Amino acid sequence: MKFNSLRFRLVITAGLVLVIFFVIVGFVLEQAFERSVEQALKEKLRIQIYALLSVAEMDKALRLKMPKALREPRFNHPASGLYAMIHLSDGSRMWRSPSAVGIDLASPENLPQGKFVFQKTPEFYVLHYAVLWESQDKFQRAYIFTVAEDATIVDQQVVRFRMILMRWLSAAVFLLLLIQIGLLRWGLKPLNRIGHDLKSIENGVKPSLDGRYPSELEGLVNSLNGLIRSERAHMERYRNTLADLAHSLKTPLAILQGSVHKDAMAPEIIQMQISRMNDIVEYQLQKAVAKGQKKITGRTDLVSVTQKIISSLEKVYHDKAIDFSSRLPETCPVYCEEGDLYEIIGNLLDNAAKWCRHHVNVSLKTPDDNDYSIVLIIEDDGPGIAANKIQHILQRGMRADENTAGHGIGMAVVNELLGLLNGKLVAAKSEDLGGMQWQVFLP
Repeated sequence: MKFNSLRFRLVITAGLVLVIFFVIVGFVLEQAFERSVEQALKEKLRIQIYALLSVAEMDKALRLKMPKALREPRFNHPASGLYAMIHLSDGSRMWRSPSAVGIDLASPENLPQGKFVFQKTPEFYVLHYAVLWESQDKFQRAYIFTVAEDATIVDQQVVRFRMILMRWLSAAVFLLLLIQIGLLRWGLKPLNRIGHDLKSIENGVKPSLDGRYPSELEGLVNSLNGLIRSERAHMERYRNTLADLAHSLKTPLAILQGSVHKDAMAPEIIQMQISRMNDIVEYQLQKAVAKGQKKITGRTDLVSVTQKIISSLEKVYHDKAIDFSSRLPETCPVYCEEGDLYEIIGNLLDNAAKWCRHHVNVSLKTPDDNDYSIVLIIEDDGPGIAANKIQHILQRGMRADENTAGHGIGMAVVNELLGLLNGKLVAAKSEDLGGMQWQVFLP
């Protein structure tokens, strides 16, 4: 058990409470026992006084006479611990038992007749009784009967009781501490389980806190799960943004690389691609911060963006001599950010150029569904994609052909962006070219 652990603190606290409680209980029980012993002793001394009264006789000289041997053997032996005396009302002693030789027990003054007085001194427990004795001749005389017992007898009983009580209370404290430790271990088990589950989550064994926890911990568990989901979402978002950034920079880099191998580098092409790369970096950084909070702030010309992308791809795939055929109007403004359009159209056209044999067609049409304002159609004469793989390639890291170079990001980015824009992506087989056809529905 660690010294700075919650369990250790609770055990120490519970232990201190138990010790204080049993100290108080022990003190109360000891005082109660001592009072009960004193009360029992008082009753015993009262009986001894009654016994002395029963054997006392008054002689003709009007003096009390006591037998030489009393019924209680302890009165007959010196230093036996039980002593008896008789005093006159003026305090003078007229008799004492053989056991009281050398002992003087003073009687109280002005003790009312027929009353008992109990006194406790460091050495004795004393009981006095005042009696008015009347002779046959109706002569009366006042006497005080005194009986005492050594205090050591009571003290020894109290000490023995204290020792027994301490042993039992110590055993009870030890047993209750063991029980308390067991109960604390059981009570704190959910916290230990949360710690273990968090360690498992840290090691990648578990995705979240999915155990059964007490109702008091449900708020904590829900908060931790929310924090874990939020952190994972942030990490996934940043990871995806970096992947999107790398993927978006491929085309401008490919154009620049192609320009380097030419004898004469066109400055306008280099400047255009550098500007495009700056725009991509700024766009991806903004998307990393504000993803999930898309807002349409203006209209972008879809035709202009498409033509710029086609012009760039013609340079990238110059050796392939692709015939980009486009049936587009002069302008087509849509409510979409320019960066999003570059991502959507650029990825679709890049895939079409990569997989086509020689032809890629781009066209626009008005959809039948009133929820969308325009449909961009991109089709090629390549081998196409099997229907059972369409959903597969819309996931990050998944490609239709694992043997072909690529990261499997482009189509997932298109699908995610269209979802954020409340658009739709539909895959089909091109009737004109026989390859793949992608229909992009924009609101």
